Amino acid sequence: MKQLTSADIRQLFLDFWESKSHDIYPSASLVPQDDPTLLWINSGVAALKHYLDGSEKPKNPKIANAQKCIRTNDIENVGVTARHQTFFEMLGNWSIGDYFKEEMLPWAWEFLTDEKWLGLDKDRLYMTYHPDDEESLNIWRKTTQLSEDHFVPVEDNFWDLGAGPCGPDTEIFFDRGQAFQDLADDDPEMYPGGENERYLEIWNVVFSQFNHMPDGSYQPLEQKNIDTGMGLERITSVIQNTETNFETDLFVPIIKAIEPLTDGHHYGENKEINTAFKVIADHVRAVSFAIGDGALPSNEGRGYILRRLIRRSVMYAKQLGIKEAFLAQLVPVVAEVMGSHYPNIGQQADFIESIISQEEKRFQETIEEGQAILDDMIQALKENHQTVLSGQDAFKLYDTYGYPLELTEELLEKEGLGIDEQGFNDEMQAQRERARAARKQMGGLAVQSTVLSELDVPSQFTGYQETESLGQINALVYEDQLVDHVPADSVAYLVADKTPFYGERGGQVGDTGVIYSPAGELLAYVTDVQHAPNDQNLHEIETIQSLDLNQEVRLVVDKERRSLIRKNHTATHLLHQALKDILGDQVNQAGSLLDDRYLRFDFTYFGHIEADQLQAIEDEVNQKIYDSIPVKTVITDADTAKAEGAMALFTDKYDKLDEVRMVKVADWSIELCGGTHVKNTAEIGLFKITSETGVGSGVRRIEALTSKAAIQYFQGLEDLLEDIRVESKAKERDGILNRIKQLESQNKEMSQEIESLHAKANAQAAKDIFQDVEEVAGIRLIAQELPNRNMDDLRKISDEWKQRTDSDLLVLATSNKGKANLLVAVKADLVDKGLKAGDIIKQIAPKINGGGGGRPDMAQAGGKNPAGIPDALAEVKKVLTQV
Repeated sequence: MKQLTSADIRQLFLDFWESKSHDIYPSASLVPQDDPTLLWINSGVAALKHYLDGSEKPKNPKIANAQKCIRTNDIENVGVTARHQTFFEMLGNWSIGDYFKEEMLPWAWEFLTDEKWLGLDKDRLYMTYHPDDEESLNIWRKTTQLSEDHFVPVEDNFWDLGAGPCGPDTEIFFDRGQAFQDLADDDPEMYPGGENERYLEIWNVVFSQFNHMPDGSYQPLEQKNIDTGMGLERITSVIQNTETNFETDLFVPIIKAIEPLTDGHHYGENKEINTAFKVIADHVRAVSFAIGDGALPSNEGRGYILRRLIRRSVMYAKQLGIKEAFLAQLVPVVAEVMGSHYPNIGQQADFIESIISQEEKRFQETIEEGQAILDDMIQALKENHQTVLSGQDAFKLYDTYGYPLELTEELLEKEGLGIDEQGFNDEMQAQRERARAARKQMGGLAVQSTVLSELDVPSQFTGYQETESLGQINALVYEDQLVDHVPADSVAYLVADKTPFYGERGGQVGDTGVIYSPAGELLAYVTDVQHAPNDQNLHEIETIQSLDLNQEVRLVVDKERRSLIRKNHTATHLLHQALKDILGDQVNQAGSLLDDRYLRFDFTYFGHIEADQLQAIEDEVNQKIYDSIPVKTVITDADTAKAEGAMALFTDKYDKLDEVRMVKVADWSIELCGGTHVKNTAEIGLFKITSETGVGSGVRRIEALTSKAAIQYFQGLEDLLEDIRVESKAKERDGILNRIKQLESQNKEMSQEIESLHAKANAQAAKDIFQDVEEVAGIRLIAQELPNRNMDDLRKISDEWKQRTDSDLLVLATSNKGKANLLVAVKADLVDKGLKAGDIIKQIAPKINGGGGGRPDMAQAGGKNPAGIPDALAEVKKVLTQV
């Protein structure tokens, strides 16, 4: 077998498919773009769904890539099994309605067995197929010339996520040899396709040839697709002949870097120590790549997953004797291992390390809290004469604080205690079911629609130069059909060979406007513009007159609305750069919405933005507006744009374009953007931030106004200020503040006077009730109701009672605004004899339909039944007679 590094294998795969006329796409960000159904990119296909479901067509229907992925649904298996990882790379190739089985299977065989490529031993390869897919079986027979025992029918070989494209698949297995079968001890799953370590799946090829319809039927697809996946870590373990993925060159350098940080432990020492090394090596890869792609630790969503991965790493490090923060030290090793294909990890190493270090430090502070909780659990077990920690409590430690089950067991064992492992497993399974249900709700690919994907007509966008164009209707869609005629008073879709209407993209909303005949007759309103799968600008229209295919029309954009949208769009570019200037280069765009009313800009940032920073950002944007800087657009290629420092996420969206559009505001703000912009920053007029909030996992959002909307905002503030002046009876606006201070002073004096009167009333009430003492079961009791008081009043009376010797027990009750409150206070000598306020309050609170608790010497309760107060006071006497 050829000696290859993981980098060699990845590059050979991409080179092979490039030789077959495939476009090689860069890996998409782990953080999904414009796909709210996914927490992470978790498969090679996840970043290309828009091609496979027909909602968009690629320039070249043949695609290949190496896609970084994160999956955390089986996180507890990482380090325990041979191949579970949270972060992995999926090598894949796709045909979007181009080649199919006849081409794919011979190509797969060529890549795997030809000495120019991987050069695997042909006799060690086995193929599974769906029993009904005889076409694939016959192609494999013809291509490989292998004996029949190398082809295994498997009923499960059908890829189906519910409604949407689906079809049979064929899996390719590598026979690792008899030694792996001997270890299994007569495993009944010992066959290609079974759960075993001898026959290892290395490649899965899905033939997407049916549409799974909502009614459960399967309809043949007009556009048949190929979707394949080969795990880089797994194929590397085959070629490098390692027992698990963790002994490959993707992990060994990281593991070797961990060893000197431990208190003398080495990989291979024993199973438990190996697991700790594997978990840390896996998790540091995942968090390094995730943070590099803009995800940040937090308490929700993907940020919670990052936090959990870091905390699990720290907890497993303790098993290796690592007590100090260490994880950030491994980031340069990850960058070195992966840098040949993912240079951004090295470029962002300082930022990634700083985020991990902050999170480690924060966890070191909270881990003590988790330890204290476990100590409390142990103490409670002992007090209740129990010897087994519940599975629910163990799972809470695991899920909330990152404690591995093994560590909890170890600490319990030292105390002579055990753990309910079945209960823990039940909690874990329940969590998996919740995750699985969530994934099912998210769904897979959309049901493929062929109407729009069939549109193969030109559509030239002229809107950069003009807002009015003469064009010819070259496609009409009405009632989900391509038609030659649309009647009046209808909703339909239209494509013209030329259009000034911008289709929604990049956060900028679609234009609206009207369509006239060349003679000026109103024909239709344009209510929205989107992009068809082949990228034509698709106009949603409401017809006034009937329209016909090939009819000549005059398309006119709502110029005022377009102007406002342009101003908001250019303002987001200024805002983006100002954020980087004030907060740091780690800020990156995470989404936007740009319409004629306001702008919304989401960005990655780990931390709180202070008021002075926000003001500095706003001031910088306005300064660029005041400076009247020309806004230039330059058509160039992606490499040149990168060299000039243009800001953009360089995914296939840009890298696969022959030309890109670069928008420049001097040399200060340079971005790739297809939107419409002002010609000079002065056109924006004014910029005002109206809100800044956190919206998720390390993502913050700024909403702002420009131009006319900003002026209207300030006019609204002026109106509000005038209303305040009138209400406060200030003579002039500049006297409002002094008037408010006067009112505050008057309010303070009145509050003090009310408080004084209130205190006198409480004192008088106390004087009265302290004289009303009765003896019950040898205990001197004061039990009284005081109407229209609050709990604070009762506490103050109780404080005064403590200084007196009139009685041993005080019970007060009050009703106020439909609610009831109770207070019980007990002198110290009675507490010593076993009479506790908390016990009394629990017995009398049900009378007011409430509950409460407190200390042995004082307790309180609240309820919703003031009518029950007399019964509650009477119940006190019953309690005392039973003591």
